[in-house]
Amino acid sequence: MSTPTAAPGRRLPLVLRNRAFGTVWTAQVLTQAGTRMFQVGTSWWLIAHVASGDGGFAAGMLMALSTLPAVALAPLVARAIARRSHRSVLRGAAAGAGTAAAALAGWAAASDLPVVAIYAAALVLATCQAFFDPCLTTSVPELVDDEDIEAATGFELSTQSLASLGGALLGALVVDGAGVAGLAAGCALAYGTAAVLITSVRFRTPTDGARMHGAPTSVEGPDTGADVDPAPRRTLRRVLGKLPYVRAILLCFTAANLFTTAVFVVMPLYTATVLHGDGATVSLLEASLGLGTLIGSFTGARVPGRPTVVGAACLGAMALALAVPGLIATRPVIAGALLVTGWCVGVIGVRFVALFQRLVPAADKPAFFAVMQAVLGATFPVASLLFGLLGDHLSARTLCLIQAAGLVPAALALLLLPGRHRTADGPLAEAEAEAEAGADADAEAVEATGPDADADADAGPGAHPAPASASFAGGTR
Repeated sequence: MSTPTAAPGRRLPLVLRNRAFGTVWTAQVLTQAGTRMFQVGTSWWLIAHVASGDGGFAAGMLMALSTLPAVALAPLVARAIARRSHRSVLRGAAAGAGTAAAALAGWAAASDLPVVAIYAAALVLATCQAFFDPCLTTSVPELVDDEDIEAATGFELSTQSLASLGGALLGALVVDGAGVAGLAAGCALAYGTAAVLITSVRFRTPTDGARMHGAPTSVEGPDTGADVDPAPRRTLRRVLGKLPYVRAILLCFTAANLFTTAVFVVMPLYTATVLHGDGATVSLLEASLGLGTLIGSFTGARVPGRPTVVGAACLGAMALALAVPGLIATRPVIAGALLVTGWCVGVIGVRFVALFQRLVPAADKPAFFAVMQAVLGATFPVASLLFGLLGDHLSARTLCLIQAAGLVPAALALLLLPGRHRTADGPLAEAEAEAEAGADADAEAVEATGPDADADADAGPGAHPAPASASFAGGTR
């Protein structure tokens, strides 16, 4: 089968010229969209159709359970990713989530669902996603070339915004129209399709990374699901202990996440109590946030400046945007504020993921990805429960102002981080400069034509040369 080629002077987008990455990226979009659709739909169901008087706590509990596995299972996730075939982990996670969603759909169609069943399903789906996301970020070097790492980062981080656009847009609407049974059935279809897509992809073996040293490479054969013998790796504590600058950045964003992630609880409450809207209003606000993140994911590499300065500026802009709903209760204005908030999240994700890709030693990748997800996600259950409880006693407008105020110290802390830390492998300044140069190169590559673009497009999955540096992916929620 021939692959479309770009017009003279242009390169095809990465997801089109690299079939393997494009297929896995599509699978990630489907899994995260399914998870997000379930979260938004069931959260709205609890607030609008089930709970009375304590809807904030009910929705907060749901969101807390939806992020708890990423925190509690971090060591187990790290070991699984390090020892198992990445394709088998991704496929198993998608298939497991699909099975759970299908079972819930059958139960909901047969009888009324107790709230505890929704909580249990949210926990299972979040557990599967806790394995899927860090495993996919670990797999980026097995799917793309080194010069495509920045572009792959942008596409991968854009999945969260695409999930918010698709999943959030459909979640509340599907619940209002087809109930939890229809919602769960849609999620099952998304997860099942993702599992099938991943099965069709071949990944490079970890030894392909040796190509950067001139070692021979190989292509992964049919996946048997057998364990992969890992190289010796440090413990989670030692990984971050050797990366003080990265640790400081993660702490800043962990503090920020305590206030930013609360938006997923505050928005449904705001819709019900301030705007007096329905599922369509929830979908509008969620989609605005997702669209902003999508734009930020693809434009983040074009934002100039050192990552810490860009991150601090984005956190400050988010504080201003999140304060708007607390002052002005108008749908178009609120949608615009959430669009800005999402754009800032997207930019932060791309810039800092690009930096971390070059700061973290290759052997520490699996452990670091898991602990990164755990550290950034640790505040999500706390934020969900805290703002859920506050939502039953304070107005949603007040919650918006609390979110905005909480981001200011995090922005200042990030801006004032010392700039003379050293990484595990060298001076920080060199790593930051390389990351910024990589971001600039990625922005320029959109309009450049690679000498072997057509060859890359025609090559089969896994046929590309191995990347010359390790990659890291993750980001703020």
